Amino acid sequence: MRFGDARRRLLDAAIEFVAAHGMTDLSLRRLAGELGTSHRMLIHHFGSKEGLWVAIVREVERRQLAAVADLVPDPDVSFADATRAWWRHISDPSLWPNERLFFEVYGQGLQGRAPAAELLDGVVDSWVEPAAEIAVRLGLDRDVAVPWARLGVAVTRGLLLDLLATGDREAVDAAMEQWIAVSEPLFENARRAPAAPRAG
Repeated sequence: MRFGDARRRLLDAAIEFVAAHGMTDLSLRRLAGELGTSHRMLIHHFGSKEGLWVAIVREVERRQLAAVADLVPDPDVSFADATRAWWRHISDPSLWPNERLFFEVYGQGLQGRAPAAELLDGVVDSWVEPAAEIAVRLGLDRDVAVPWARLGVAVTRGLLLDLLATGDREAVDAAMEQWIAVSEPLFENARRAPAAPRAG
């Protein structure tokens, strides 16, 4: 088995384990045992426990970014319905262990701790760009879509943190509905705006 294949297999298994069991008090040695490998092998592939945590966060983020592609709007799907579908997906309890890990590693990165600090490179822009692209497809001008998308990333992450901290699903869902209500007129106005004349 090639190095990359072995690393991928271990990473996939680690993500599955963390999603199912969480990571509270999870040592690298215990995780190695659960994955049927050795502590040394995990160090070999990921450098440290922190390196493995960063790898998990990056891969989960990559998968969630890929899921954004499913939001490419159908002309018959409203902004509100598409946003509610995405919120149901991203706030599902099955993702909470990985999201707790994301915020833990994010916090370490903000403190400049290696290797978590590497996560900060693109941690916002990687989400802003696809969200802005969707907003443009829904009719917003790009100079409006980009700051709207950045705010949307902040709102979503803030509400996820709120949900993880309080467990108050009803209140957090209500806050998301308020965000949708504030945003929806932008998209409704864009839909009603006349198309720009074609050059030539």
